[in-house]
Amino acid sequence: MAQDARLDEVLARLDQGLDTALDRLIAFLRIPSISTDPAHAGDVRAAAEWLRDELAGIGFDAAVRDTPGHPMVVARSQPGGARPLLFYGHYDVQPVDPLSLWDRSPFDPRIEDTPAGRIIRARGASDDKGQLMTFVEAFRAWRDVHGEVPPDLILLFEGEEESGSPSLRPFLRDNADALRASLAMICDTELFGGTRPAIVTQLRGLVGEEVVIRGADRDLHSGLFGGLAANPIMILAQALAALRDADGRVTLPGFYDGVQDLSPGLRRDWESLGFDAGTMLGRVGLSHPVGEQGRMPVEMAWNRPTAEINGITGGYTGDGFKTVLPAEARAKVSFRLTGTQDPAQIRAAFRDHVRGFLPPDCTAEFHEHGGSPASVMDTSDPAFAAARQALGDEWGQDAAFIGSGGSIPIAGDFKTILGMDSMLIGFARDDDRIHSPNEKYDVQSFAKGARSWARVIAALR
Repeated sequence: MAQDARLDEVLARLDQGLDTALDRLIAFLRIPSISTDPAHAGDVRAAAEWLRDELAGIGFDAAVRDTPGHPMVVARSQPGGARPLLFYGHYDVQPVDPLSLWDRSPFDPRIEDTPAGRIIRARGASDDKGQLMTFVEAFRAWRDVHGEVPPDLILLFEGEEESGSPSLRPFLRDNADALRASLAMICDTELFGGTRPAIVTQLRGLVGEEVVIRGADRDLHSGLFGGLAANPIMILAQALAALRDADGRVTLPGFYDGVQDLSPGLRRDWESLGFDAGTMLGRVGLSHPVGEQGRMPVEMAWNRPTAEINGITGGYTGDGFKTVLPAEARAKVSFRLTGTQDPAQIRAAFRDHVRGFLPPDCTAEFHEHGGSPASVMDTSDPAFAAARQALGDEWGQDAAFIGSGGSIPIAGDFKTILGMDSMLIGFARDDDRIHSPNEKYDVQSFAKGARSWARVIAALR
């Protein structure tokens, strides 16, 4: 009962301090920490230093740690807890283009009243500064009530997540002993259906590839050379179109090696969630799911691998018309992986597939854009049941164990490099417009997110 009373004090402190917490989040959001743009390298460091100062101010031993790229923020509390926990988030943000589609400056955050409630609109509001700050505000309120932050916490806040995390794995390897904990907590996911708390228990992996097909040594007149010379766009289009068959299955040899069907128990759990593909697609102007025949929509979204074309260019695409056979064509392709699919094997199979379409005098060049296996968490750890109960207490409904179609490579890195599972709890909503103009974050999500973490921390101490 004593601990429950102290938790109530922490929750009350969070409620009382919401306005000042929002002020801190707004200050953080003003920093244009775009990690992909070298022009913003100073802003990325400024965001790291801002975080370091905030964490030091509430009692963490906090430091900005340099890497070959953007810095990491690492903080820790005093030893003495029941089990060490690592908390991960990222403070870098996506570029803002196209700027013309924003209703206001992306780095001039404001709180707006909308028919759906109060929101904060700014780049990074939901992904991931707002979510990261739910950690920080929970720790702050805990310190205010208990006199110190909880013991045995490690905080790792990254500045390169939106640019592929090139420095992360070397940093984890070099600092493995200092960063290893019993469980990693990640706040970069969503509520289920926009209102129900959720713990993500599996993530799809990812392989990214860019391919360049080259033919003649210059663009050619299609009247003089059409029908005679190879057309790189046609070659590329044929190779890409052949990635899937009429039933929606990927055609690469060995692609489904390691893919696992749902267990009967997990199938029942997911069926009970009431996942509505029509509602989800309707929010983006679509209505009919596509994909593998004979699979339920939630299974296709969370537990089946994919092959997608993310971009394709070549030839003349300006105003008017220019009848050329282009000298080269480019495409960016991604594969989402499940089960134990091997990213290296998928990458090699894709490259062999493309080469099979090349005429003798054409070439293909490939560029890697990340690769990580799928992640499946061990929910038999009692921490998952305790966190599920804590979330249910806060939100008034049972937390769902769900999958995610997205890829958060850090979860796999924590497993393979540090030997620990991750618990992914997030408070974003599916209409937050992350990576898009007019990104937002609900004030309620921010407030209840911080309260949720206070409950989870209390449950795991």
